[in-house]
Amino acid sequence: MASRRLYGAHNAGKMAEFAYSLAMPFSNKRRGLIAGVSGLAVLPLWLPARAQSTAQAIAPENTAPAAVSLTSNTASTSADADNSGVNLGIARAIDAMLDRAHSLIGTRYRAGGMSPETGFDCSGFAGFLYRDILGFQLPRSAHQIWKFGKSVERDDLRPGDLVFYNTMKRPYSHVGIYLGDNRFIHSPTSGGRVNIVNMDQRYWATRWNGAKRIVP
Repeated sequence: MASRRLYGAHNAGKMAEFAYSLAMPFSNKRRGLIAGVSGLAVLPLWLPARAQSTAQAIAPENTAPAAVSLTSNTASTSADADNSGVNLGIARAIDAMLDRAHSLIGTRYRAGGMSPETGFDCSGFAGFLYRDILGFQLPRSAHQIWKFGKSVERDDLRPGDLVFYNTMKRPYSHVGIYLGDNRFIHSPTSGGRVNIVNMDQRYWATRWNGAKRIVP
């Protein structure tokens, strides 16, 4: 039994080291981009809770005043959260993501595209921003992305939530990123470019499927 416990602890430690190795490139790359969240440590969604806590425990002190896991808000304190309970580090990261999204307005649509250089399709656009700014690897299609995160009612949407529509005669075939004020940004369709649209427009209102919150 003792050897089994040692083996389990060893594995958790290895997983934590691996997770931290994933987090560090993001941390180093984003220093100075996200004000007040320098060294943000992002842990993958699939990492077991025990390994997450271990990874945070072994993180060097100079990576952040307090390592922030975007998969959990349990580490936040009253000083780290606004009145709605949103972790301020996460809120700043979301703001940075939305700023980056605005900078990509006009980027052309391309089926299968996943970068500003190649162009984007809808899931490639959302995936690029979540990966590049927040460190999350989203599935490759809108329908697959829908299977993750927490369902959110339209009246409870926050900036950064993912919004889903039926644009190809099948549910969850299109995804965009909510900006606030009933607007979302997306890469629309062949021949189109990244733009912002109003959710109240008839086309979008009649094709609404739902929303998901990936970041707590």
